[in-house]
Amino acid sequence: WGDEGKGKIIDVLTEQADMVVRTQGGNNAGHTVYVGKDKYVLHLIPSGILRSRKQCVIGNGVVLDPIGLVAELDGLAKLGVKVTSGPRGNLFISETAHIVFPWHRELDGLREQNRGANKIGTTKRGIGPTYGDKIARVGLRMIDLVNPERFAVKLKERLKDNNAQIRALGGKPLSYAKI
Repeated sequence: WGDEGKGKIIDVLTEQADMVVRTQGGNNAGHTVYVGKDKYVLHLIPSGILRSRKQCVIGNGVVLDPIGLVAELDGLAKLGVKVTSGPRGNLFISETAHIVFPWHRELDGLREQNRGANKIGTTKRGIGPTYGDKIARVGLRMIDLVNPERFAVKLKERLKDNNAQIRALGGKPLSYAKI
């Protein structure tokens, strides 16, 4: 049953649902689902994606790592799972879901390292720092990607603030061009 059996229970309930919504969390954890003899490991995408005629939603409470999402989509495609978007698609992402950026992972790692013997055991995937930005109302969201000019301004602003924190924690600042 694995991680408290959540994946198994959701998979069973998914059989009777039209829509499966991931409401919170990030890609720091995942669950394994078996459909017949096929094994699927999911982190961000709801397990309903494995069943036909189900609509899956990554909700606004999720902190979404775009790199992790693309890797998960690629993995599903290799296993023959069709994921589509649009009005008749099977995967939808809230425009207000917050995005995990490289500085979130960097800050997560630096903070953990600086705790010394008091480490909390973070996965260093940036989930906590992304939620911190969400709560502080400074995080970037999926909707921010729609307007490239506005996104560039917001990205530079957030990177400047986060690079100051990274420096203060003894890390090397990140490059805007690389991000």
